Amino acid sequence: MLISFGYKEEAVVVDAVNRVIGIDIGGTSVKAAIVEQDGSVLDEIRLDTDASRGRDWVLSRVSEAVRGLQCSYRDTSTSEGIDIRALGIATAGRVNVESGEVVYATDNLPGWQGTHLITWVRENLALRAVADNDANAALLGEAWQGAGRGKQRLAMLTLGTGVGGAYMEHGLLCRGAHWSGGDWGHSILFPRGLPCNCGKKGCAEQYVSGSALLRRAREYTGKQYRSGIEIMKEAAHGHSEALQVLDDYTADLAVLLVNISVTLDPEAMIVGGGVADAGEVWWPLLEKHLQLLGARTEVNRALLGNRAGIIGAARLAFELTDA
Repeated sequence: MLISFGYKEEAVVVDAVNRVIGIDIGGTSVKAAIVEQDGSVLDEIRLDTDASRGRDWVLSRVSEAVRGLQCSYRDTSTSEGIDIRALGIATAGRVNVESGEVVYATDNLPGWQGTHLITWVRENLALRAVADNDANAALLGEAWQGAGRGKQRLAMLTLGTGVGGAYMEHGLLCRGAHWSGGDWGHSILFPRGLPCNCGKKGCAEQYVSGSALLRRAREYTGKQYRSGIEIMKEAAHGHSEALQVLDDYTADLAVLLVNISVTLDPEAMIVGGGVADAGEVWWPLLEKHLQLLGARTEVNRALLGNRAGIIGAARLAFELTDA
């Protein structure tokens, strides 16, 4: 299923009551925001999730986030809660956009596969809803309000706990026949390599995700890093071991990006997710490796940060209300 949207230079007339909630569901947090039709965020909330507690717990956090926004934000002219027209959902896993079912999910969200998100929202939150893969939503957000604005052919990688991907042609998201279009995190980067939680070996996710970066650093230095930020700080202070870890990491990431580039030949590729948000130290290393591989496609860091999925989900919700 393809959902189109246009790029217009003229100002958009905003309907004061046409507001939606965009929500991004991940293994460690649920992020949600009230978004207006021009893309501005009126209010937002973030709740930690412990995905190991299972699907019902994650859904309870989704409900808490949505109801919290509905209750906390007030129209200053009336002091009443504002009308929310629809809910857009970005989630890890492959999503059948037509039905709202999560058709595939790894153990990053235990029990998530088979969840019918649209039905659940209708029955529990009494809202119209649309759901999509989080990387698709992130690309949609960046194309609308971020690093891909004004471009029609784009590809994106999201680097977090796992690796997500998405691409669009002529401004249309390409989701694929089995809803796995752009799932480069589970393309094979090293044949017969490290085992992946999808059941294969050598997937890109095992080498260029945020989790993979932590594993690399622990194995190379023997230190028990708690987050990628600690690695970045050491590299910023010139620690040779941390710099070597990032150099190896970006070398593999460059290979994946070049493979995508030669396959799709997009106008630009966008790199987002939590790892990219801390890219000040390692981005020059990535550019070095891209140059060594002869990459011709423009590669940019995402501009919306951890809001990309929320903004993209909101865009999907606006498409729903306009239908």
